[in-house]
Amino acid sequence: MGMSAEDERTVSPRDEEWPEVEKAEKLARGAALKWASGVFYRPEKLEGLGQYRSRETQRNSSIQSRLKSTIQSYLEGVSAGLEQLRSAAQEVQSVSQDLGAARWALLDSADRFQGLQQMRALMAEHVQLASVVQVLPQLFSVHEVSSHTLQLLSGQQLLEAHAELMMMEHLRDDILSQLHLRGLSSAQATVLSYFSGLQELNESLAKQLWDIVGSSLRLVREDPVLFVTAVRIIEREEKIDDTLLLEATFLPPGRPKGWRQKFYQVLQETITGAHFHAACMDTEGPGLARHLAALQKDIVSELCVVKDLMVQCVPAHYNILSVCTVTYHQALTSHLQDILREDLDKQALFLLLEWVLRVYHSPEMMGHPDLLPEVDVSALGPLMSPELVDQTERKYVVKVKASVLEWMQRTLEVEFKEWFREEEPETDHQGFFQSALPVIVMQMLNENIRVASLITDSLQQKVYNMALEELEAFLGRLREALVQCGKEHQKDRTIPKYYVSYLLAMLNNNLALSSSVSFLHPDTACREVPMSLRAALDRMQKKACQLLLEELLLDLQPLCLQLPSRKWLSGSQLVSSMCEVIDKYAKDFSRVRKPVFMLLLTESELLVTSQYLRALMQKKMVCKSEEERGQLCDRLLQDATQLRELFCGLGLDQSQQSLEAMFALRELICLKDPALLSLEVLGFITKYPDVSDEHISTLLDLRGDVSKEVRHMVLEMMAQHPQVLPERYRPIFSTILVPAPELPFCLRKGKCA
Repeated sequence: MGMSAEDERTVSPRDEEWPEVEKAEKLARGAALKWASGVFYRPEKLEGLGQYRSRETQRNSSIQSRLKSTIQSYLEGVSAGLEQLRSAAQEVQSVSQDLGAARWALLDSADRFQGLQQMRALMAEHVQLASVVQVLPQLFSVHEVSSHTLQLLSGQQLLEAHAELMMMEHLRDDILSQLHLRGLSSAQATVLSYFSGLQELNESLAKQLWDIVGSSLRLVREDPVLFVTAVRIIEREEKIDDTLLLEATFLPPGRPKGWRQKFYQVLQETITGAHFHAACMDTEGPGLARHLAALQKDIVSELCVVKDLMVQCVPAHYNILSVCTVTYHQALTSHLQDILREDLDKQALFLLLEWVLRVYHSPEMMGHPDLLPEVDVSALGPLMSPELVDQTERKYVVKVKASVLEWMQRTLEVEFKEWFREEEPETDHQGFFQSALPVIVMQMLNENIRVASLITDSLQQKVYNMALEELEAFLGRLREALVQCGKEHQKDRTIPKYYVSYLLAMLNNNLALSSSVSFLHPDTACREVPMSLRAALDRMQKKACQLLLEELLLDLQPLCLQLPSRKWLSGSQLVSSMCEVIDKYAKDFSRVRKPVFMLLLTESELLVTSQYLRALMQKKMVCKSEEERGQLCDRLLQDATQLRELFCGLGLDQSQQSLEAMFALRELICLKDPALLSLEVLGFITKYPDVSDEHISTLLDLRGDVSKEVRHMVLEMMAQHPQVLPERYRPIFSTILVPAPELPFCLRKGKCA
């Protein structure tokens, strides 16, 4: 449906201007229609239409009345506001008119104010002259007051003297300030000259104050009033300094005085000068110990005085206890560095380390019950830096090393001096030879390690490492001394008389050192013995065993030189004599502990075997007949059996003996058919892979019945079956040298053709 012309004409200008109103009305009508259609969708509901109409009418009337009331109140407020604005405009206009009138009145009076300017200048001059007149009596009395102040200072009436000094300074500073503000700098020199006596008074007062501060630790116990007076004067001056610095317009000469800072400086210099002068102290062990003990006692007692007495004499913000604690700590740090620059002995170095790392923080010093909890040096850092501690520990280790070296060298000299005595070495409760050497050495090393453990673990480890190094070096020197002693003994076997016994004692000593070295370190987790030290102990043992076996060899060689011979084949007692020599040495060897005894027995058996075989291979004899070969086989069997029974009786198991080589060699000699030698030799070289062609060739010569063809076949077989030495094989033949064969073209002895 379209809108009629009449409706179009009824559209009000308001609707055209406010399209939102039209839209709102449409929405309201739509909502009403929706509500009505929902309520009256059934015919029977139309009966209540009248009731709904009446209720809505009442509601609309109520809304309209409230709207009217609200609009009325707004209109009344707007009317009142307009009335107030109108009244205010009138008042503003009236004030503006009054101000305009006042402005014109002031302009008319400007000429009259010019005369007042001259009056103002005269007034200012009058005020200045009045001020000068007021201070004239004080100015005239300056010299008199200065003299009186000097008398007060002489009588130590410091507070009164300071009051007069402050009065004169205030007068001077006030005059100088006025001159400064008026730009009259040229007149300041005159004022300063007039007040020149104040500088002397200042210096005299300051000198007395610093003398009092320098004696503060004594005064707070004997006469605290004088010290408190000095502190009060210092605080007065600090307040004057602070006031002048805050104003920051004019600083009089000599300001700021900074007497509180000077107080700290004098106190610190007094503490430092009283105790910490390295130049006038003894840096040797006992002297340094006394010095450190005196420092410990004095510092604790003086800090107690500061804590209990001086703290009560100064303001809290002085933190006097902390200042003194820091001063002692820093002074000690510097003092210890000065001491360490000296060439200190090991006792002095130990005392320093102990004092710094143990005593300083202990209840005997800075942790003293009388100082706690106010004194706490834990936040001040260590007295000695970790680097300096490490450096000092290394110096100490060097000194200890020199001492240990000296002691070990002396011990070594004493040890070998005893070798030339006319008596055997001492024995232990089991009858084993021994000397005091291992006890002396280990006690010395143990004591140094134990002492080092009282300081730090790092020092203990350094000394422990040094001890092992020195023990290793000592074993090297001991071995060299053994070699030298052995050379001297070879020249005259009667000196030393008990050479073998002392070698056995040295072996027992080496065992004692070997078993004790693992207990040097107190910490069981750090007791691993370095391989180099084990090697040194092993070299020492081998050298002593070698010298003993050389002695045995010297006694066996005359007997071995008689092998082989036809006299020996016919029933000589050579091997019995050898057994007697071996048995004699075995009895001596029994004076050494079992591990080394078994080693000596094993090496002796190998030595006897190798010497016996070497004698057979010297090409002294060749069997001329089958009968001689039979005699040789029988003799070899008897000798090998006799020697084997001897060593078994001495405690060497047959499986550990090398005499089996003599039985195997006998089989080569006893073989009836030379054609079977290749097989027999193959078995022999398989069992003894260190045997050479020269050894086999010499043995074939000893038989006396081997043809060149058989010899060639045997040697060819050996070339075709090269042998490799097993890992744990004990060489026998490789130590036996075979004499070189005589060259067929050699001429008879005489001059060459």
